Amino acid sequence: MDARTCLKKLQYVGVLAFATVDDRGNPQVRNISAIHYEPDAIYFFTARGKDFCRELLSDGRVQILGYTKYKEMIRLSAKALPVPQDGQEKRMDIIFEEQPYLSNVYPGETRRIGMVFEIRKAQIEYFYLGVRPIFRQSYAMGEAGITPRGYRITGACIGCGTCARNCPQNCILPGSIYQIQPEHCLHCGNCLEHCPAGAVQRLADDRAEG
Repeated sequence: MDARTCLKKLQYVGVLAFATVDDRGNPQVRNISAIHYEPDAIYFFTARGKDFCRELLSDGRVQILGYTKYKEMIRLSAKALPVPQDGQEKRMDIIFEEQPYLSNVYPGETRRIGMVFEIRKAQIEYFYLGVRPIFRQSYAMGEAGITPRGYRITGACIGCGTCARNCPQNCILPGSIYQIQPEHCLHCGNCLEHCPAGAVQRLADDRAEG
């Protein structure tokens, strides 16, 4: 599995959920299918008059979510940017050719109300629920970094094994300091809640302290 394979899987899903935040800080989600994929980029179409477009132009941050029939969740976190003006028509024509239904929605020259956005840098999270233990991994698209998520066991571990006994995926390995296998971790936090020594730490908390 890698970033390109994740993009291919999203393409097979077809309709994806795009999440943004409006000017009042409220979450907004849309289903979008007017998308063109390239090996290292995603292009998508919307109309300039839509709230979705205004939110992207104002902030640009977006999360895209797809779920396959094989119980695979793929989430892409990125900043979307308008395609440069000299490339707008080319990308728009490609999207309309690949998605013929759009010509019924925006016939003729009315498509010019549209704008194409591109994503070239993104963090991709892959989460497969169809196996036990589950499998998850993060990948970078373009020059994006990967933000650590989940939990770790610190040096405060007393080796009692309570965390391992309470892990629903049995993904904690024994040792003088127990170790979480991040590729199999649900991020449920059950280990943290049951650890009698307070040795389990959220990676987000670790970042905040660093």
